[in-house]
Amino acid sequence: MKPLLFTLLSLIVIISCKQDTNQSNQDTTNRELIPKQDANPVRTEAEVIALKNGLLEWEKVRQIDFTFNVDRGGKTVAQRSWQWQPKTDNVRMTSSSDTITYNRITMDSTHIATDRGFINDKFWLLAPYQLVWDEGTTISIQDMATAPISKKQTKKLTIVYGDKGGYTPGDAYDFYYDNDFIIDEWVFRKANASTASMTTSFEDYESYKGINIAKTHRGMDSDLNIYFTDIKVQ
Repeated sequence: MKPLLFTLLSLIVIISCKQDTNQSNQDTTNRELIPKQDANPVRTEAEVIALKNGLLEWEKVRQIDFTFNVDRGGKTVAQRSWQWQPKTDNVRMTSSSDTITYNRITMDSTHIATDRGFINDKFWLLAPYQLVWDEGTTISIQDMATAPISKKQTKKLTIVYGDKGGYTPGDAYDFYYDNDFIIDEWVFRKANASTASMTTSFEDYESYKGINIAKTHRGMDSDLNIYFTDIKVQ
């Protein structure tokens, strides 16, 4: 069976969170997920965004289920469902043609294609948390920027991934957000290029046991719609 990931990437450019469990800048989901709670903490901008979106509730999550959908021109061109148990890193992917179960800690090369899809889809789902979970990154803040879709004046956080490790090293993301620290839009720049590879909104937010999730991401041309369904947090 041709992995769904390859079909998806041939249709749209969606390469997101970089991390491979065996790389130095790996996803730290099962390590230090919650910023230290000092009496008078000095928070980075990334930590504030993550906390405002419910990061403190993450330690209670035993399982999260979600379906990642991509529509082009009003037609669904990609869809896959995930079940993830973050404390053990057990993952199950279900598509129209297959079901694959694996553990991210002990997985072998036969699961890399599926894991690429998981890392991508999880990044879209939990992008505010990835800002503090991911290692090997450089973050910069711009206090006044113009959001590419709405043209509003907002703040901008840029995260650039290191050029080694992970599935797609060297990529960059620009997050646009207001003083509420809720992300409104983002730009993906492949290999830290000066021009955007993809720009979408962050909208249709809903809280699932305190985990704040933007369920819809619309492209600038309105032809692209990336959205989540079947979200369940336990």
